[in-house]
Amino acid sequence: MSQNALSLKVLEAYTRDVGRGVARIDYDSMDTLSASTGDVIEIKGKRRTVAKCLPLYPSDEGKGIIRIDGLGRNNSGIAIGDTIAVRKIKAVGADKVVVAPLEAIPPIDERYLADALESVPLIKGDNVMVPYFGGRLTFQVIGITPAADAVLVTQKTVFNIAEKGETLRGVPQVTYEDIGGLTDEIKKVREMIELPLRHPEIFEKLGIEAPKGVLLYGPPGTGKTLLAKAVANESNAHFISISGPEIMSKFYGESEARLREIFKEAREKAPSIIFVDEIDSIAPKREEVTGEVERRVVSQMLSLMDGLEARGKVIVISATNRPNAIDPALRRPGRFDREIEIKVPDKKGRKDILAIHTRNMPLTDDVNIDKIAGVSHGYVGADLEYLCKEAAMKCLRRLLPELNLEDEKIPPETLDKLVVNGEDYQKALIEVTPSGMREVFIENPDVKWDEVGGLEDVKRELQEAVEWPMKYPALYDKLGHRMPRGILLHGASGTGKTLLAKAVATQSEANFVSVKGPELLSKWVGESERGIREIFRRARQASPCVIFFDEVDSIAPVRGADSAATNITERVVSQLLTELDGMENLHGVVVLAATNRADMIDPALLRPGRFDKIIQIPLPDKESRTSILKINSEGIPVVTAAEDPEHVNMEAIADMTDGLSGADVASIANTAVSLVIHEYLDTHPDAKEIENSTEEARVTMRHFEEAVKKVKTQKNLKLGEKIAPFIQ
Repeated sequence: MSQNALSLKVLEAYTRDVGRGVARIDYDSMDTLSASTGDVIEIKGKRRTVAKCLPLYPSDEGKGIIRIDGLGRNNSGIAIGDTIAVRKIKAVGADKVVVAPLEAIPPIDERYLADALESVPLIKGDNVMVPYFGGRLTFQVIGITPAADAVLVTQKTVFNIAEKGETLRGVPQVTYEDIGGLTDEIKKVREMIELPLRHPEIFEKLGIEAPKGVLLYGPPGTGKTLLAKAVANESNAHFISISGPEIMSKFYGESEARLREIFKEAREKAPSIIFVDEIDSIAPKREEVTGEVERRVVSQMLSLMDGLEARGKVIVISATNRPNAIDPALRRPGRFDREIEIKVPDKKGRKDILAIHTRNMPLTDDVNIDKIAGVSHGYVGADLEYLCKEAAMKCLRRLLPELNLEDEKIPPETLDKLVVNGEDYQKALIEVTPSGMREVFIENPDVKWDEVGGLEDVKRELQEAVEWPMKYPALYDKLGHRMPRGILLHGASGTGKTLLAKAVATQSEANFVSVKGPELLSKWVGESERGIREIFRRARQASPCVIFFDEVDSIAPVRGADSAATNITERVVSQLLTELDGMENLHGVVVLAATNRADMIDPALLRPGRFDKIIQIPLPDKESRTSILKINSEGIPVVTAAEDPEHVNMEAIADMTDGLSGADVASIANTAVSLVIHEYLDTHPDAKEIENSTEEARVTMRHFEEAVKKVKTQKNLKLGEKIAPFIQ
């Protein structure tokens, strides 16, 4: 056994390593320990534990660090940032391992434990986690045979599950590795909470008081409570959770007495963390509350947090999704010193969260986490967790007929068939709607630039204005470029304004909120403006975000033009003007608007600083019409030049469609197909005959020519209807 010991600094594990019983160190440290990949090393903090040694990623080389997951840190009684002693030891194969469950567990085959923990090193007293149907079960090792420094689980190891009894020590429920997409927030919370609790001398030396309160706010499901749990767990502090309604009582003075008791308990068991979930329910604004009880509770809360009596080493964390409903006296330094916003995760955050929720899930190779993260706009952490559960349920439903549920225990061979595939995720995505943006339904447009025919100059302008600043923010910051706040697309009907807006949102990987003008207008005073305010507030929360106002002329007409009309639209225009260029910053929100009546829009909206770019979308030229025809004819069986001299010639059709809009040209392919269907059904009236027929229906040039005539006739008819009143 090597006696070389090494001191290393502890950092959190990579997501893929959680629960695998591994510790990652760099190659220099391995050389010092004379260890190689796969060897067992002993980690000694307040207690000792063992782990399998693996190399760090190249970016972490030479920093003198070791990466261990929350379970390993708990087993060795250390926290992130501590220094520990590491040495190489020899592990022998385990013959028998006795484990005790730390919570109620379902009937489980003991062979399943041997499979799940194969090649994991163990010592007596360690906690181990076993993935089980998307969740995980925690056991404590209470006996190993043979008695050695460490043992390795092998295929031959026999596991015994003992009765759930008093175990040697507690188990971490949530660690920092269980939180994805909140790296900066975790850093802020740790320096606010862990430092004062574990190293108060730093603050004493600086001659300042340590921070006492943190307010976490953000949309529901973004991980506020989860973050508080992880902090309490990792800082080894006494944790008291208060949920608002449970301290309320109808008896005079009892609610305040309960609050005092909680703070008293926290002081006695310091260092402590008091976590108040949904603080807006127990500390609302006093001037807006009718009940006397609520007022007294708020006053009691204020005096407990910053009264005459010292609070000691007690930190209060609170969470809410309505920060503006809390009494303002609580939101001052000395009570809640820091307010940390927890936003809707961006694409990278969503990828981290999905990696956490799928790390114990058996997946096929066609499950692309990057792609799912890219299309799940507006999803918060809770939605993504539910998405993974829903995909697992889809897999279960698919394989349910093959499972024999009569047996008390399902054999491992049958369980091995349960693997979640890409299709399960696609079906789950359809069912799970993003809760972060439910009120202003957020869309996931899926239109790429190459699906928009022609309009090359317009596409480039939109890319420069929206897509690039969102994709390459560092470059734009360096050059001091400001993103345009608003872009107005105007042009004739059917030129592709809405399609372009969808393509912008898809390609910039931003969230997309589509606002239909007329649905905002309400007869009640103040409701329409509130709708606009709410849309912008939600968009800021889910930034980067594109808000798309279709037919913007209906909600922002010229003010004062129609004296007979009510002044609802005037108030809406004023609200829009202040949202676009008011005191509040837009922070990664771009407003796109489309109209075919630019002359009707209020001129105040059209100045730089509001709609910075005004882009006219012309009728398509021949080249654009050809590309639109090609895009819309994909998947249609057309006659090619090799088969027939009368083949479908897209350039010739484009020549015939001069003067038509993009939407008219796009409808030609569909009209041609409907003509073919008519002809085919005339010659094959019997449905059975169609099913068994080998003859293939094809679209020829003749069908396309007829379709062009039909589309032109319809367009002229509509024009005729418009002109008719003037002719009479």
